[in-house]
Amino acid sequence: MATEIINGFLNALAPINILAMILSTAGGIIIGAMPGLSAAMGVALLIPLTFGMPASTGLIVLGGMYCGAIFGGSISAILIHTPGTPASAATAIDGYQLTLQGKAGKALGTAVIASGIGGLLSCISVYFFAPVLAKLAMAFGSPEYFWLSLFGLTIIAGVSTNSILKGLMSGALGLLFACIGMDPMDGVMRYTLGSASLYSGLPFTATLIGLFSMSQVLILAERKIRKQGNMIEFDDRVMLSRKELKLISPTIIRSWIIGNLIGILPGAGASIASFLGYNEARQFSKHKEDFGHGSIEGIAGSEAANNAVTGGSLIPTLTLGIPGESVTAVLMGGLLIQGMQPGPDLFNKYADVTYTFFAGFVLVQIVMTALGLFGSRWFAKVSRLSDSILIPAIFALSVVGSYAIRNNMVDVIVMLLFGIIGYFVKKFDLNPAAIVLALILGPTGESGLRRSLALSGGNPMVLCSSVVSIVLIILCIFGIFSPIFMKKFEKQALGEDAAADCISSN
Repeated sequence: MATEIINGFLNALAPINILAMILSTAGGIIIGAMPGLSAAMGVALLIPLTFGMPASTGLIVLGGMYCGAIFGGSISAILIHTPGTPASAATAIDGYQLTLQGKAGKALGTAVIASGIGGLLSCISVYFFAPVLAKLAMAFGSPEYFWLSLFGLTIIAGVSTNSILKGLMSGALGLLFACIGMDPMDGVMRYTLGSASLYSGLPFTATLIGLFSMSQVLILAERKIRKQGNMIEFDDRVMLSRKELKLISPTIIRSWIIGNLIGILPGAGASIASFLGYNEARQFSKHKEDFGHGSIEGIAGSEAANNAVTGGSLIPTLTLGIPGESVTAVLMGGLLIQGMQPGPDLFNKYADVTYTFFAGFVLVQIVMTALGLFGSRWFAKVSRLSDSILIPAIFALSVVGSYAIRNNMVDVIVMLLFGIIGYFVKKFDLNPAAIVLALILGPTGESGLRRSLALSGGNPMVLCSSVVSIVLIILCIFGIFSPIFMKKFEKQALGEDAAADCISSN
């Protein structure tokens, strides 16, 4: 393993990969800093560009966009009190208060350092836990793959929306879309409407761009056009003193652990980690009275936690094929487009690509920290960009990206249709990540179920014939009811935040 790690860093340090890290991370920060856009949308738009790249470079580009966007959300949260991404909602509480006090540079410096360290530490778990889980996946047979697919669907469908029913409806909708194309067992065409372009199923890139990017264009277009935003200018130094670094260090360590664990748990996401990190920062702080009035510990707690999610969420994504959140669901689509299936093969057949990606993910954290410290003043200006510029730009990128993969207008039509579907999915508070996950896991689950029944002569007990299957059944039950526990954690964090604000205002 040590050899693979060393070779991974040597490959990641190739000039083309370094350039890819810088450009994609900068692009991610820009996407994250613009309110209304999301990390998932940015990754979806980049997938067509990675198609012609070497697999490791393409994955590094997607990882750079992911990490950059999560941090970028803190810029608008701090400067204009509008989180660029949901993961930065807790950062806005104290970040904007510091901005009003003329300390925006200090707030941004705290966010950059906490984000970089939290993300960097989260890479440790990727190196240690991902190969172990991949070896476990080698023991999976058809029944286990069926239950694994079902577990992934239940947990992300349940946790990532406010309603268990709506989450499961999203997963069911995705399973219906997954039926389009060739039957995996009999080779019969299903629901293709006679189109040869749909024989292999829905074009994955076009579907992703429609659900996450084109739908956002429609959301932005229906509301009143947001003009150039008002941003408070700042001239203080974007750096912290040694005393301030010492103050936030314990907070960063705690939030790293919280964010990493939340990331490994499929479906929880960075927004929950952000509030839990913020809440724990206040619980352990010796200066609780500063929270809500401009505490750098609060910013550090939120930002270290939400960026630690990035590394943790890669573990179930790469080893078991269960994305931790919507961004990794889209990133997994990029993996599949490169012809790489999550699981043991990533650490055997494609070990050189995988460990190059891991090394690139580590280096992305360093690049992100450097860009944040030296470029925050410039990145901050994009938060003022008007919707009248964003809407046509995203629309054009969506159309070009959908067409570029196969040079097929059917893909553009599919993208536009799924843009409309994604618009209504968001309007009815359904979960686009669950739909994407069902598109990915649906064929695997269907093949596992039907192959298991075929080999056992139709005996359903074959699905419960191993210890792994029984464990996965228990996890599926947990997945269905996990929203109750996640909701409790989130309400507790939000409730305590509100209580603290009320006490401080009195």
